[in-house]
Amino acid sequence: MKEKSYSEIMKASVMKRIKAKETFVLELYVDMLISEIQLQTRKEKLLTRIDKAIDDRDKPLFLTLTEELKDLNKQFGT
Repeated sequence: MKEKSYSEIMKASVMKRIKAKETFVLELYVDMLISEIQLQTRKEKLLTRIDKAIDDRDKPLFLTLTEELKDLNKQFGT
């Protein structure tokens, strides 16, 4: 079995670290994308419920839902 030289071992080590960083960044992007999708879904559902509360003239529910929407926007900075 051929032994690897020091420089080959170092190159392999660097490549492993680069690959680990790339994997981390990719996983971070995926997490961000999933979070954004979840946020948009929650907002759409809230807006639909707010519209229904308006149609039903349910003021207490409307006020509750709009506060929830404000909190959601504040929490995510939108």
